[in-house]
Amino acid sequence: MLGQHVERYLSLRATLGYKLRDTRRELNTYTRLARSRGEEFIMNETAAAWANSAPSPNARSEKMKKLILFAKFLHAEDERHQVPFFENYRYRYVRPLPYIYSPAEISALLAASAGLKKQRPERRRMYSVLLGLIAVTGLRVSEALNLTFADIEEGGVLRIRQAKHDKPRLVPLHPTALAEVNQYLSVRRRWSFDHDYLFTARTGAPLSHKTLHCTFLTLLKIAGIAPGRARRPRIHDLRHTFATRALETAPADRKGIAEHFVGLSTYLGHADIKATYWYLEATPELMQEMASVSEKFVGGAL
Repeated sequence: MLGQHVERYLSLRATLGYKLRDTRRELNTYTRLARSRGEEFIMNETAAAWANSAPSPNARSEKMKKLILFAKFLHAEDERHQVPFFENYRYRYVRPLPYIYSPAEISALLAASAGLKKQRPERRRMYSVLLGLIAVTGLRVSEALNLTFADIEEGGVLRIRQAKHDKPRLVPLHPTALAEVNQYLSVRRRWSFDHDYLFTARTGAPLSHKTLHCTFLTLLKIAGIAPGRARRPRIHDLRHTFATRALETAPADRKGIAEHFVGLSTYLGHADIKATYWYLEATPELMQEMASVSEKFVGGAL
């Protein structure tokens, strides 16, 4: 019975434009637990046991949020469905400060691909091009991995189709970046696979995030980047670095700063410009620079 309710609930929310793959998976695990306990209604005790099986406070909070929305939907129809109390699972996620790569570190990271001894030369180049592309465009890792031949348009523009928040966008490439990509494509086109993704695993399948992550850790070691840092730099930090460097070049006048922010937010594919503002508070040096500009505003120097 609960399983049928899950499908009905997800169908309704899907008509409102929600993508609910994670929600489907989570609610299905709850219904299996409820079924094993012989329950046809959402019960607080079962909900607590289900949520507490998650490995971290954040994961427990996210699981409970999904279940509570479902429980409220059912409770409105039948009060025998209990709505769990969320306060015990409230968790405020604090985004970790990004690692901002220096230009020298990015160069060393890309050059480190030559040290991947178990990879063929053309695959070493693939990793260099992939990471370089993320570094110079600020693409999300998933966006880069989803690129296909059809996504490279005439004039060196990337069409990002499978973007976060369903916000497709166009990302122009600098001529130097386009030249590197085209060189790689001349090799990639010789690989006969049953897909047209740009970046591939050795098996011929599209390159997975897991494989890229493992290779990236090796590249960090070869390049000698932040070896003693407890929290290792991430691939995603290349996107943070791109955004930070772009903000550092913002014009000094009020109108120019506003236009710069809007342009960068669009380029990065942010659903809300507040996501772009986060880069200010995430980088102390950038905050200091912006504070200096603000003082000039107040003092009438700008």
